[in-house]
Amino acid sequence: MKATQVDAVGRTTELLTRFSLSTAAAELAQRLETAGHRDALLLVLEVLEMEAEAREQRKIGRLRRAAQLPPDKTFESLEDHTLPTPLMRKLRDLARGEFLEQAENGLFFGLPGVGKSHAACAIGHALIEQGHSVLFRPAYQLVQELLAAKRDLLLPQKLHRLDSFELLILDDIGYIKQSAEEAEVLFTLIAERYERGSMLITSNLVFSDWERIFKEPMATAAAIDRLVHHAVIVEFNVPSYRTRKRRRSETELGGIAAAG
Repeated sequence: MKATQVDAVGRTTELLTRFSLSTAAAELAQRLETAGHRDALLLVLEVLEMEAEAREQRKIGRLRRAAQLPPDKTFESLEDHTLPTPLMRKLRDLARGEFLEQAENGLFFGLPGVGKSHAACAIGHALIEQGHSVLFRPAYQLVQELLAAKRDLLLPQKLHRLDSFELLILDDIGYIKQSAEEAEVLFTLIAERYERGSMLITSNLVFSDWERIFKEPMATAAAIDRLVHHAVIVEFNVPSYRTRKRRRSETELGGIAAAG
């Protein structure tokens, strides 16, 4: 929308307030308008819009660096994996970020190589572009970080830092083969974020196999209960990327042979 088509006084005041320039917000726009300097007001507004855009881009850059997401795992590259349309629709719905408002979780299940991690990262990238804070961690790595914090008597501080992220992506939870102490810190993380912050978890293990992660039936049930209470569950019932690639290669070779 062009500057001439907006409420220049209101928008200028809004931006100056956002930039914590309270006196300018209260005086500048209205004075220019009252004095008949509409062109000057529009010029000021144009510069302020440039400043707002620059600040937004700097914020996104900071969020992107803090997230530590694999840079190449986006929706653009995910399209090449040709996931089914209904599945892509679910992923796009999550990428709108509405689930973050209610501290809901996303749980991605499927065999290795079906695109779970890529999809989770793509959602993370999309949310960052909207200004949301995201942290990506392989599950085994985060468990070791939590365990080290606990040993140093710094676990509450570590959990508090994780609380600063609206979304925590915990990748490949099914690969963890933990000690009881490692399972305990993972459960502590899940319990602490319950109804307070969203998690997006990928796993190659169905819930019935999660006792391999949490070791005890009661701890397993309690962890699952907290995760699914407010959750979107997405099943990747598709062939692995390698299988799809092999099938495409076979189809292409068959086509070449037929043409020959």
